[in-house]
Amino acid sequence: MKTGKKTKIIFNLILSVLSLIWISPVFFVFLNVFKTKQEYNLGSLWLLPKGNNLMANLKALVTSRVLQSMSVTLLYALSGAVLAVIIAMFAAYGLTHLNIRHKFFWFIMIYCGTVFPFQVYLIPIFKAYQKLGLYNTRIGMILFYSAICIPYSMFVFRNFFLGIDKELCESARIEGASEFMILSRIFLPMSAAPVSIVFLSQFTWCWNDLMFGLTFTKSAQTRPIMASLSIMGGGNPPALFVACIASSLPTLILFFLLNDKFQKGFAYMSK
Repeated sequence: MKTGKKTKIIFNLILSVLSLIWISPVFFVFLNVFKTKQEYNLGSLWLLPKGNNLMANLKALVTSRVLQSMSVTLLYALSGAVLAVIIAMFAAYGLTHLNIRHKFFWFIMIYCGTVFPFQVYLIPIFKAYQKLGLYNTRIGMILFYSAICIPYSMFVFRNFFLGIDKELCESARIEGASEFMILSRIFLPMSAAPVSIVFLSQFTWCWNDLMFGLTFTKSAQTRPIMASLSIMGGGNPPALFVACIASSLPTLILFFLLNDKFQKGFAYMSK
């Protein structure tokens, strides 16, 4: 057997072992959603369940208001991702194809929002939200998630728009097209891949956020899903596992829906 082929086999074996280790917690979760609380606490974590307690755990999921938190988080994530994509596209188009002075300065001013650790935003925004009456409100969470997603989204769109020939815009302007028409009818159809990857990444970030959800909300009506899961505690671990699986479904569904655009759009994240 050739050395290159042996190396490839060893490499694939290592990747297979690492993949099994990576997905082992998922197997552990699915194994224990069928158990009762007593069976989970008294038995081994890796033993097969003796019965089927899934329906009882699903009822506990409903009574724990996790589904309500999921619907609220869906509002936050969709609004934040959509608004960030729209605003970032306008900003990126202006910084690449409009006659604006000091373009790089404005790019740095917008993009510097991703430079600092997110923890530095907690106290200033918390105090501002209390003064403005936005603390523990849905509109406050939507505004925050939209604003915090804009810098990275603008960075991705700017990379993509720089690769579009400016002569295309000039030709459209000669034909009488407005700047909005150029962006919506030329740039937007060409940007399916970066739009998909930006929307998916920002939706996932908003959905998985815990720190800001705990800090800026206090009631069940406004609390996002990750904050709700964190306060469920370990009183009933099988029910908590069911809630974790349910909370993972929206991002998984979105990923599979946008999977064909994911690989193409991923290239614009690192340029």
